Amino acid sequence: MPHMTVEYTNNLQGLNEAALMEQLNAAVCEHPTVTDEADVKTRIACLSNYRIGLNNAGRAFAHVELRLMAGRTAEVKKELSERIAAVLKRVIPAQEGLQVQLSVDIVDMDKPSYFKGKL
Repeated sequence: MPHMTVEYTNNLQGLNEAALMEQLNAAVCEHPTVTDEADVKTRIACLSNYRIGLNNAGRAFAHVELRLMAGRTAEVKKELSERIAAVLKRVIPAQEGLQVQLSVDIVDMDKPSYFKGKL
């Protein structure tokens, strides 16, 4: 933990996935509540099957879910959400004729049921 999942629609042309993940990881790892940068695990998925409202034409989205061990304060979650949103705004290219919705969700993970091990 933390686990970060990025989903974005395939009509976001020119999105540099590697740069996005690198900057997202940096934004999260630099937060004082993250004590080990190796704990931050990020994955990204480009979606070809999606629906936005009633008509996909001219619409796109990028969504980040950050899953954290339960116990962080609302203030810490807000700070992390704002850091992630700033990266999305900076890295995702604007495209003429395309309305891009950006969203971030911070989710608590249940400590008793979470397993983490190493091989």
